[in-house]
Amino acid sequence: MEIALYILSGILILAGLVGCILPALPGLPLAYVGIILLHFTERVDFTTQQLIFMTAAMIVAQVLDYILPAWLTKKVGGSRLGTIGSIVGLIVGFFFPPLGLIVGPFLGAVVGELLNGEGTKTALKSGAGSFLGFILTTGLKIAVCGLYIWYFIKSFV
Repeated sequence: MEIALYILSGILILAGLVGCILPALPGLPLAYVGIILLHFTERVDFTTQQLIFMTAAMIVAQVLDYILPAWLTKKVGGSRLGTIGSIVGLIVGFFFPPLGLIVGPFLGAVVGELLNGEGTKTALKSGAGSFLGFILTTGLKIAVCGLYIWYFIKSFV
């Protein structure tokens, strides 16, 4: 049973890492389940504080993944329609993974700005803010998953 837990934990953590890059998979939740399975092995006993930290890191990264692109769109000068376009682009992008989740918020912000009567320069700036949010949240998810991988590797040392 111990070996099965290690194997399944490793598979889930690696699938989670892939999911951080390919939005078709729920990356961090998969990796988190892998960490929980690792906790039930005999060689690993996470403290309550570690489990709370890992849970909080996963939740924060997941929430920011949905909020940050729209927020940065607004922060770089995007209008309400640009922000809404970024959110709509993200939702539409879910139906065309993985490229749709990368390009969707950018295109949505650009289209929203153009519909708002803004020029191409402003529309592209708004789209760039949305894309930057995507890049930042992807990096954050990879970092959290990297922490999970470190705990997994550490369990063998």
